[in-house]
Amino acid sequence: MAPGGGVCEKHVEPPALVSHGTAAPKGSHLKKAAAAKGFGKPGVPLACNIGDLLECPQCSNMMCPPIFQCPDGHTLCSECKAWIQNACPICGSELGNIRCLALEKVAELLELPCRYQGMGCPDLCSYFSKLRHEKSCRFRPFSCPYVVSECSATGDIPFLVKHLKEVHRVDMHDGCSFNHRYIKSNPEEVENATWMLTVFNCWGRHFCLHFEAFKIGIAPVCMAFLRYMGDDHDARKFCYILEVGGNDRKLLWQGIPRSIRDCHRKVRDGQDGFIIPRSLALFFSGGDGKELKLRVAGRIWKES
Repeated sequence: MAPGGGVCEKHVEPPALVSHGTAAPKGSHLKKAAAAKGFGKPGVPLACNIGDLLECPQCSNMMCPPIFQCPDGHTLCSECKAWIQNACPICGSELGNIRCLALEKVAELLELPCRYQGMGCPDLCSYFSKLRHEKSCRFRPFSCPYVVSECSATGDIPFLVKHLKEVHRVDMHDGCSFNHRYIKSNPEEVENATWMLTVFNCWGRHFCLHFEAFKIGIAPVCMAFLRYMGDDHDARKFCYILEVGGNDRKLLWQGIPRSIRDCHRKVRDGQDGFIIPRSLALFFSGGDGKELKLRVAGRIWKES
C-alpha cells in the first residue's frame, strides 16, 4: 500500500452483464424510447423494433458509436469488438472496421432514461450522451469503502452499511464523538499497515474512519481521515476534528470528510487527513516508544 506511481495498463474486459439490482433489463429502455417515437406501431414502415436493432447481440448492452458490422450486416458494439477474436459472433465472418453509419444516424432520434431511473434519476438523455451522464449520475451505486481487502460490492448506502456490518464485520458506532486506540507492536518494522474500518452513524448519515501507517517519501507516518457515505455535495455540509495527545501534549486537525466517491487511495495519497510522523505517534503513545498505542479522539458536526 506504499504510495507512489505505477504503470497503468489498459485492459479491456468483456462488458459487465450483472449489477446489484440497479439497472432495468437490458434493452427494455431502448424499446420504451423507440415506442415513444412511434417505432414499431401500426403504419410505421419498419420491419423490426428499433430497440432490438440498437442492442448488441453479444453483450445485450446498448450500442454507441462506433457501431461495427460484419460483411453480412450483423452489428456489434465497439467494446465487444475489442475483445472477441475478430470473428462475427453471429455468422463467424471475419470482422474488419466497417461502420454501420445508418444505425448510428437512427440512434440520434432517441432520448433514453438513465439506467439508474429505478434509483431515482429523472433525467432523459440523448442516445449519444447517455453513457457520459451515467458515469457521473448522482444516483449511480457507490463502491464498498472497505480497504483491508479488495471488495467489488456496489449498491446504495443502506445496502453498503448492511454489507459492511455483515460481511466485513466492521465496528459500528452511534454518536458524533469517538475515542479510539490504535495499537501496533514493533511499529518501526512495519512500513504499511491498515487498521479495521470504523463506521459512525450520526446526523442520520454514516461516516467511515480510516487509520493507517505508510511512508511519504522516506518518512514513516500515521494518517487518520474521515470519509462520508454519500455524495460530495452532501459531504461538504459536515466537518470533523481529530485529536491525538499524550505526555501532556496535544495535536489537533480539522477538515471536511471526503465522499466515498473518491477512492481511499486518492484521499490518502492526496494527504487530505491528519498526518502524524511516526516518531511523534510513538511519543504520544507513552512507554518506551517500542509499541504504538495511539489514542485518536474526534467529533463530527453539521455546518449550519
